Order: sequence, then C-alpha cells, then structure tokens
Amino acid sequence: MAPSKKKHACSQPCVIPGGFTELPLHFSSDSSAQHRLYVKEHRVRAERSSHRPLDRTLFVLNVPPYCSEGVVKELFSQFGSVQSVELRDHPGSSQESGPKLSKVFKPAAKQGFKVGYVVFQNSSSLKEAKSHPHDEPLVVCTEQRPVRTGVQKWIQQYQESFIQPDKLQQMVDSFMEEYDKRKEEVAERQRKEAEQQEEEDEGWVKVTRGPKGTKARPHSEAANKRTLQKEIKKKKRKELMNFYTWQHRNTQKEHIAELRKKFEEDKQRIALLRAQRKFRPY
Repeated sequence: MAPSKKKHACSQPCVIPGGFTELPLHFSSDSSAQHRLYVKEHRVRAERSSHRPLDRTLFVLNVPPYCSEGVVKELFSQFGSVQSVELRDHPGSSQESGPKLSKVFKPAAKQGFKVGYVVFQNSSSLKEAKSHPHDEPLVVCTEQRPVRTGVQKWIQQYQESFIQPDKLQQMVDSFMEEYDKRKEEVAERQRKEAEQQEEEDEGWVKVTRGPKGTKARPHSEAANKRTLQKEIKKKKRKELMNFYTWQHRNTQKEHIAELRKKFEEDKQRIALLRAQRKFRPY
C-alpha cells in the first residue's frame, strides 16, 4: 500500500468553524495542562467606537481567571505593540451604562472565564496573532512575568485593597480643588447675570438679530425666569377668575329656580282664595 502523500502541517494555525483561531496556552513552561484561547478579528459594524478600531482589534474568547489585563497585554505583545486590553464578562459595547464609581469604591470582580478585546498599534500584528501556529503554546507565568494564584493571589489582592493615607489625601485634595473651581465658576456666572439684570432694570437690554418677522428677546437666564413666573401667575389668575365666574353663574341659576318655585306657590294660593270667595251683599 502506497503511503499517503498528505502531510500534517504542525506549524500551521488551527482554524475552527466561526472564523476562530485556536491559540494554545500553558500556565508555565513545565505545565502539562493546556488551555486554549479562541481569537478572531473584531468586525462589529454597528459599534462605532474609536476604542475598538475594526482593523486593529482582536476578539478573544475563553480567557482564564488568572489572566489579568496586564498578563493578556504581555502575552499578545510578542505579536506587536498593544495599545489597550479590555476584559469583560460578556461581549458587548464598550460604553458602560452604569454610573461611574470612585477609584476607592470598586465593585467586586466576578470570578470566571472572560472575553477580551486586544487593540494593536498596527493591523499587521493582528494578522500575525491569527497566523500563530497551534503547536507553539503561549506561556503565562515566566521568571520575568510571575503570576500569582491561590493563597498568594488572595494575599496580594487583600494588601492592594488598602489605600495609603498619602494617596487618599491626594485624591481628596484633587476633588476639593475641582469642587472649589466649579463653585467659583457658578458664583462668577451668577454675578454676571446679576450685573446684566441691573442693566436691564435701568432700561438697557441686550438684544440680537433673530429670524425675519420675529422679535428679538434678551438673552438672560434671569429674564427668562421672570417671564416664566409672569406666565404662571397669569395662568393662575385666569383659573381663579374662571372659578369665580362659574360660582356666580351657578348662584344666579339657583336664585332664579327659587323665584320660579315661589311664583308657582303664590299662583296656587291665589287660585284657592278665588275658589273659596262667596258673594254676600247683605
């Protein structure tokens, strides 16, 4: 029997259905267990975000829990310069719908496998990552890049959860500086509006040219508030006048009904007196 002419190319990338390429992953160089990452080019046309350019973003599935954003960045840096790395629990938009929390109060991170978005500086790095041979695994933990797991990782996270007093003081000082700056801006704006209001009270009103056929109005927040208050008072006064008009009309109707009732009673009394009257000449 003649041997088969087909040869298994071990140095070729392994592509699975869906357009994903398998990348083998070892935790350390002497580890026998093998993990697999599934990568492909990020091509979501509906997402118009500058954080994930379509020609330089690599979509990564099955990222293990011991791989942080820094570790993923170091792993893919061998294919080229990495601009940014983003790890999420589920695929989705880069825009966060929830409120932004302070750096001090961080929500507890979910433990489990994640999806990642790796943005390269050049598009050629993305092609090189997709063409990586599946018989050359990526190593997570090395001497230059040690990765802690288990109790050591828990101890490191516990120590990092404490904030140094000097760092916390810097954060508080920067927040108070921004607060004072915003407060000064508000006070300056109120002062300018008060000066403009005084000028308007003296008879000087700043107007601008508007569309043809329309009257120009003063561009002042205080003037707008005054006009709005006048409209509200006018509306309330009109409602009160309408209420009194309805009450007066209702009183007149009741008075007319009582007069008609009294008139009918008087007619009946007069008819009864006429029926009882008798002629007595003597």
